[in-house]
Amino acid sequence: MKKLMRIGVALFLPIILWGGTGDVILKKAEDAMNASKDRTATMKLTLIDKDGDSKVREIKMWQLGKEKRLIKFLSPADVKGVGFLVLSDNEMYLYMPAFKKIRRIASHVKNESFMGTDFSYNDIGKCQYTKDFTAEIKEETEEEYALELTPRPKSDVDYAKLIMCVDKAHYLPSKVEYYNKKGTREKIMKNENIEKIDGYWIPREVTMKHLKTEHKTVMELVNVVHDTGLEESMFSKRMLKRAK
Repeated sequence: MKKLMRIGVALFLPIILWGGTGDVILKKAEDAMNASKDRTATMKLTLIDKDGDSKVREIKMWQLGKEKRLIKFLSPADVKGVGFLVLSDNEMYLYMPAFKKIRRIASHVKNESFMGTDFSYNDIGKCQYTKDFTAEIKEETEEEYALELTPRPKSDVDYAKLIMCVDKAHYLPSKVEYYNKKGTREKIMKNENIEKIDGYWIPREVTMKHLKTEHKTVMELVNVVHDTGLEESMFSKRMLKRAK
């Protein structure tokens, strides 16, 4: 009997720790998104308006662990050198080379557009969901889970809720729907062309669409490498000016 009880506790311990099956799945998704020790990637951003007109930008991103990110714009000329540094959800900095100044992103502007894209500063900077959201399974199919993410009390979140579809094959989110404070669905993000690179599952293309403006941003992965040994010193305000 004691042996059976021990087995039962072991089986249900993850659910006890995370508060429910939805939270367990969300933790698995978060771990899948941040599975590598570090990541260096070059990406093409295409901004497309409702008439089909587009602008193309190239960026380079460095990521260390779950929180630290450094992004540098490589082209075109009008945004070249612009940098964005994330040290935590509460500490983000933007560098504008035209002014040669670094400014900290205030809490009340984190939900604003990041450099004209359909991603907010928080969307770009957020690597961890379990810290700010609890999750409940709303639907399950053979291929995926549909989770409803609700903000935790006192969390600094811009949305009333998220609906996240998590693929059972690799636990990466395939789609995330963002609902504003009024409860209206505002944006949809899709992760597509998911491949295993250096042993890690990663989307080759991420699209964020704003439903009201019909504007969308397509982020295409051009090149990526993992676990190269990025150091903490890379993620500093000094490197925000210098990184290329």
